[in-house]
Amino acid sequence: MTDAATNPGAATPRKSSLLTLDDRTRRRNASEARFKAYGITAIAVALFFLIVLLFSILRSGLPAYTTTVADVEFTVTQAQYEEAESQLFKTKAYEQLFIAQLQDQLTESGMQVEFDAAAIERIMGKVGGNIREFYQANPDQLGQPVSFELSSSSRVDGYYKGRVTREGLQESRFLQLSDLDLVDALAEAGIIRQAFNWNFITGADSGVDNPGGAGIGASVVGSFFMMLVVLFLALPIGVAASIYLEEFAPKNRWTDLIEVNISNLAAVPSIVFGILGLAVFIQFMHLPQSAPLVGGLVLTLMTLPTIIISTRASLKAVPPSIRDAALGVGASKMQAVFHHVLPLAMPGILTGTIIGLAQALGETAPLLLIGMVGFVARGYPDGIAAGFVDPNSAMPAQIYTWAARADVAFYEKAWGGIIILLLFLMTMNIIAIILRRRFERRW
Repeated sequence: MTDAATNPGAATPRKSSLLTLDDRTRRRNASEARFKAYGITAIAVALFFLIVLLFSILRSGLPAYTTTVADVEFTVTQAQYEEAESQLFKTKAYEQLFIAQLQDQLTESGMQVEFDAAAIERIMGKVGGNIREFYQANPDQLGQPVSFELSSSSRVDGYYKGRVTREGLQESRFLQLSDLDLVDALAEAGIIRQAFNWNFITGADSGVDNPGGAGIGASVVGSFFMMLVVLFLALPIGVAASIYLEEFAPKNRWTDLIEVNISNLAAVPSIVFGILGLAVFIQFMHLPQSAPLVGGLVLTLMTLPTIIISTRASLKAVPPSIRDAALGVGASKMQAVFHHVLPLAMPGILTGTIIGLAQALGETAPLLLIGMVGFVARGYPDGIAAGFVDPNSAMPAQIYTWAARADVAFYEKAWGGIIILLLFLMTMNIIAIILRRRFERRW
């Protein structure tokens, strides 16, 4: 007989079921639920701060894409043109004609506002020169009504956007309180309005005295030429170095030293590369200062470690069976790498290259050392060769320059430039994701 039969008072074993949760399982499930809640909370907090950041950028930068303009219909007869050209101060004569016709437009709208040439100059700048240039270039328009769209001053633009208020206005040679009465009258008559600021996208920097005319177009061109230099140098050099180190180089202490130094270079602050570019490319090689060619060379040095590391990771991700199969059917080592391994690793290589280019596009510190911040780009380069060697600026350098200026209107331009820079970075990262999804192979 069994012990249970002989000892009826013995404790029977506790029955358990997979469908019944014990205390240990409950504690483990509760711990997993807490960890999941922590993860969701972290994601929510990150999204919250991201939304706050994007909202701040859009709120501060979107006003840069609108400007205040005045629509004035202006007619100059042949006699008025000849009389203005015969005077000593020609632009002053055209300005008097403009004031007279603007006064007539306000009178037709039922408004009686007195103003002089100084008030017009504070509100719209020197309009006489613009009108004279137009009729010199278009003499066939004499005697016909012509609609002029004249940009207002940055302070009038700030009055429309809330930067300048009547209560906080300090009268100066730039703007007076009586000028705001004229601005309100022009707005009520439908002469002054808000329009999209195309000059901000296509224009160039206008200097410290004219924030309203500042544009980022020339800096975009400078960044484009720099990225061309980075692409045509960093991609072939980085890929070639990665292929050699991963597929052909012997494993010894020298290659280990090279790999360690590549990893260390990827963590070096970018301003160190700027110092290197200043010493080697400008002071030793005497390349032109502030040129996109020098900026591209500096950014190439900074981007190479990133491309080499990502390319080696992509090559390493290709299964060894691919190499073995190629060698097994008689292919050489080089044929196995270039005909089989490299095409399979190309999605990762392209992704790493685009991410490296996006990182280089947003760098400012190296450009500080080679003078691309101190140079003010006032126009587009004359040709492709000039685009590489002529002094120019870049988007991050231009944003830094605007943010360092004293006029508050330049802060608005800096935020607007950040929006354009972010659009470029987002586009490049989206392209990287699409390429990876399009060509990715799962093993």
